[in-house]
Amino acid sequence: MNWLHDHPDVRTIRVAAADLNGVARGKRLPARFADKVFTEGTRFPYSVMNLDIWGEDVEDSPLVFESGDADGLLMPTERGFLPMPWLSAPTALLPIWMFHMDGTPYAGDPRQALARVVERYKALGLTPVVATELEFFLIDDSGKTLRVPPSPRSGKRRTGGEVLSLRALDAFDIFFSQLYDACEAMDIPADTAISEAGPGQFEINLSHQPDPLKAADDSWLFKMLVKGLARAHGFAASFMAKPYDEWPGNGMHMHFSVLDAEGSNIFNDGTPQGSDQMRHAVAGCLAAMSGSALIFAPHENSYDRLVPDAHAPTGIAWAYENRTSALRIPASGPQARRIEHRVAGGDVNPYLMIAAILGAALIGIEDKIEAPEPIKGNAYALDLPQMPTDWEEAIDAFQNCEIMPRIFDRELITNFAMTKRQELHYMAELSDQEQTELYLDTV
Repeated sequence: MNWLHDHPDVRTIRVAAADLNGVARGKRLPARFADKVFTEGTRFPYSVMNLDIWGEDVEDSPLVFESGDADGLLMPTERGFLPMPWLSAPTALLPIWMFHMDGTPYAGDPRQALARVVERYKALGLTPVVATELEFFLIDDSGKTLRVPPSPRSGKRRTGGEVLSLRALDAFDIFFSQLYDACEAMDIPADTAISEAGPGQFEINLSHQPDPLKAADDSWLFKMLVKGLARAHGFAASFMAKPYDEWPGNGMHMHFSVLDAEGSNIFNDGTPQGSDQMRHAVAGCLAAMSGSALIFAPHENSYDRLVPDAHAPTGIAWAYENRTSALRIPASGPQARRIEHRVAGGDVNPYLMIAAILGAALIGIEDKIEAPEPIKGNAYALDLPQMPTDWEEAIDAFQNCEIMPRIFDRELITNFAMTKRQELHYMAELSDQEQTELYLDTV
């Protein structure tokens, strides 16, 4: 409440939680009633955490009519109030998460799912260190065809991709300057920005931090901020996996290492190869790759990105300093030895993504799973086990995977699979253009 006291110009607040698709669900209320959220919480139906991508109830979900569409209790997270710089009026956002009425965490909440994985690490005296890299397109969607917005500086449109181009960054300098100011105000550790391979495509890295929940919060809030700020500038920003058929899609890569109780990186053994525990973590991630593909590619459009020779991994393999593999061990000093997980699209729910990766890595460490030999060369040209190639295959793999119940509560597994099967059914009624219009802002 001190934050509101220090910002008397804030007249309204939003309370919001991430549903299984990562969509913000919440309420608007006058700032003078904010203290009630801290003392009493607020209530949503449990089913709100399990809506489909259109915001509709999932048919036959046990959370709806079977249970009387009962309420859960939502309380503020440790994040507290944050400004919403993309809105014209001074407004605060209060992130919340769901509990049962007796105060126990609701396992169907994606943030609670990640907290559950983090607690398992803590019980072993371990702390994951996490960073994400988020790719997005700036898009003029005012016409029937998606285009790059004209540069506010020159008024011109750049029609091609410009990898690591300062000119492409400078063309939207006002937008990026405001974005970095907003990230600082929201305590989002935005680091390097680069232009990417697609027209109007950029990537911003969020710094490593020894708090996976904050890393997930930051990624979720960053997506909300970028999309909101772009609209304030008159164009769209999209984390959609593949908005353009002819250009590479958007990914959300994750880098992680693990610290022991003394703060030492357990992936580091002083050699470039990394420790046995690092290879066990790699093996766990590989073992869970097919089963967790639905987490990394949750929408129909996601599978347009996961095709050979499109800068997104398709084979299940790992390698040293090789961007064609699903898991990459970047060249680094020994203390920074880490794993880069390269599968997820920009359209993911960050809480579920980070939980799936860290959960799989922990299973590898706990079970001492042996990793296969790292690959060399072009992964697309090798005979490798493959990721699911379509949405329905990924849903089946998620439901049938023996590893998933060791990471996620069975209720979340059931809810997420039901949500995706409903979306799969109704998505078949939409044209490609209608699908793009749906996904462009939503994911």
